[in-house]
Amino acid sequence: MIKRLLIAFILLVLVVGGIVGFNVFRDRAIEQYFANAPVAAVTVSASVVEPMKWTPGIEAIGTVGAARGVDLTVETTGIIKDVLFSANQRVEQGAVLIQLDDSVERADLAAGMTQAALDKTAYDRALELQRRGVGTEVNVEAAKAAADASASQVAKFQAVLDQKQLTAPFSGTMGIPRIDSGQYIAPGTIVATLQDLDTMRVDFSIPEQQLDLVEIGQTVRLGANSADMKFSGSIIGIEPKVDPVSRLVSIRAEVVNPDGQLSPGQFVQVRVELPAEDGVLALPQTSVVSSLYGDYVFVVRPAQDEAGAADPAQPAQESATPAEAPAANQENAEPALVVDQVFVTTGRRSQGLVEVLKGIEAGDQIVTAGQNRLSNGTPVRVDNAVNPANITAAK
Repeated sequence: MIKRLLIAFILLVLVVGGIVGFNVFRDRAIEQYFANAPVAAVTVSASVVEPMKWTPGIEAIGTVGAARGVDLTVETTGIIKDVLFSANQRVEQGAVLIQLDDSVERADLAAGMTQAALDKTAYDRALELQRRGVGTEVNVEAAKAAADASASQVAKFQAVLDQKQLTAPFSGTMGIPRIDSGQYIAPGTIVATLQDLDTMRVDFSIPEQQLDLVEIGQTVRLGANSADMKFSGSIIGIEPKVDPVSRLVSIRAEVVNPDGQLSPGQFVQVRVELPAEDGVLALPQTSVVSSLYGDYVFVVRPAQDEAGAADPAQPAQESATPAEAPAANQENAEPALVVDQVFVTTGRRSQGLVEVLKGIEAGDQIVTAGQNRLSNGTPVRVDNAVNPANITAAK
């Protein structure tokens, strides 16, 4: 009985030991396989860092307005007789835009002119009688006063008559009419807007820390976005007071708008150009990755061969079969590349580029796209068919 139990125990130990040994052998084999398995190279785009000419600038959002623009209204009440303009019509200074009913005022002016002519004749007659010695000085003075009063009354009637017309205060482009013929209108009612679109002004704000970087006459570029700044102007005004709430300073620039592409009230991206600097190391913003530990980039470097490994520059072994030789030569055509994670200190940003103050040197090859699949030491293959760095440079 004891012998049977001993034999059964030995068999159980052998079975359990075999199972455990097989599992250990399998795990070590899998681990060794994955440890020695070749890692596929990740395709990335990269660019070489070179010193460049850096044009710093101050970025802001501005609002476009006409250099001269008003909402037109009449000076007196009345019935609109004629509307003498249409929407988007170009008008010259002094052109009549609105004609109110002025029949009463014209009648008053005609009566005043008649009375003025009569008083002027009486004054001339009094002067003639005085010259002949039959008229008195009192009669002359009374006639002169009556003539002057009549002339002043005519000027008043003419001024009242002129108020029945709305004229353009300056040359510009009319807006959409807000009134119609036959409508009763009173002072304060906006008839239309008049804008001089040949010259535009742009109002924007900058932080107070950058106030010492701007000056009158400085070049300003603007457009619908940062990639399309086709308009150029200059600073014509700097607010001498800093807003105590926002800590911003108001700036005004003037831009020529010959084709009328800018419209009053439009939002634009503004860039104040500062003096250019030479020898600055800058990268596309897509190259820099931000993390909790800081900003870093991936630098492409040749892979370091391990001891005993074949040198990629050496030809294929003689023992290789003819079928394997072309493949070996193709693999040896390009040296193996890996990436190193390098932390950098960044500076200013402008037009899709970021200035690098510390961490890289001129001549380093930096990954510009594909960083999300990389880690320190990952083998890579450079393919610049689509390179964000080239796109940024082209802009």
